Amino acid sequence: MSAPGTQLRIGPYEVDPPVVLAPMAGITNVAFRRLCREHGAGIYVCEMITSRALVERHPATLHMVTFDRGERPRSMQLYGVDPATVRKAVEMIRDEDLADHIDLNFGCPVPKVTRRGGGAALPYKRALFGEIVRCAVEAAGPMPVTVKFRVGIDDEHTTFLDAGRIAEDAGAVAVALHGRTAAQRYSGTADWDAIAELKQAVTSIPVLGNGDLFAATDALRMVEHTGCDGVVVGRGCLGRPWLFAELQAAFRGDAAPPAPPLGEVAATLRRHAELLTDHLGIDKGLRDLRKHISWYLHGFPVGSEVRRRLGMVAGFAELDDLLAELDPHAPFPPEAEGPRGRQGSPGRVALPDGWLDDPQDPAVPAGAELAHSGG
Repeated sequence: MSAPGTQLRIGPYEVDPPVVLAPMAGITNVAFRRLCREHGAGIYVCEMITSRALVERHPATLHMVTFDRGERPRSMQLYGVDPATVRKAVEMIRDEDLADHIDLNFGCPVPKVTRRGGGAALPYKRALFGEIVRCAVEAAGPMPVTVKFRVGIDDEHTTFLDAGRIAEDAGAVAVALHGRTAAQRYSGTADWDAIAELKQAVTSIPVLGNGDLFAATDALRMVEHTGCDGVVVGRGCLGRPWLFAELQAAFRGDAAPPAPPLGEVAATLRRHAELLTDHLGIDKGLRDLRKHISWYLHGFPVGSEVRRRLGMVAGFAELDDLLAELDPHAPFPPEAEGPRGRQGSPGRVALPDGWLDDPQDPAVPAGAELAHSGG
């Protein structure tokens, strides 16, 4: 499959290749973003930051707003339900030079978010959604604001076409669609046809596609199928930061880099550990590494005892000893391709009482703003 030659701009920033790392709670901290950037170009978005926690200067949230010295543009995903709080947060980001790009989160399907009217629930309230985007754009000034959302709450309450047009009219410089409803969560198959519909409906700004991108060829197929201007990669890069090298080669029409053998995977895992401990300290960093280990080793012939011990690693000497037990020449297994990360099953979306009664109601739900970041 040939490279589509897609060119993407996010405000003043040229994105080549047209690839964006999706913000993922507990994953896309400064350590993981740097690791991914070392493999390929694109835009790498930090974990979701809540507007209320930022405005109130919650210490953990301020630590999450950490960018590497060479990271440009510094891309922050912001969550909010109250337009006034979102405005204050964006003014703070602008005035204190905390980021270069803001992505507004309207795609999170987590119940603790949707039951407050946030995330993937919010675009149903068209007036409130539009006011949040307008407030963010006005406060941002020249800083670009993008918007990410899902197909809708469920199959009976789709919102993506309205959301795209509203965001476009409110001054967003790009929109991204995850081709699932909130009810699907991460189950089933992403609806790439919806991304194609959105591309036809939103014509003055770029449209990005997200969902079921587990290989570079998936990204090329999505662009070919939908006509989208770029792709947003989430779960596909878990334990595979080199996916960004494969994406860069694919979009430039170059030969795909060889899949890494286990020795190279172990070296990448070790590098990830170094970056995490630089950011979080030894204890927290190595605890955080544990959830990544199964993704890195997925499909490789690694015994259950070694996996168990790696999942409890508490120091670098122990980590190095365990990694030395792995066969460095073991080839990358075919079964490691394809879906990874959380999938779960579909379910009813938790919503505030009466949320579906009036899609034009601009009222902010009581207690809507989360006091902490991370999704």
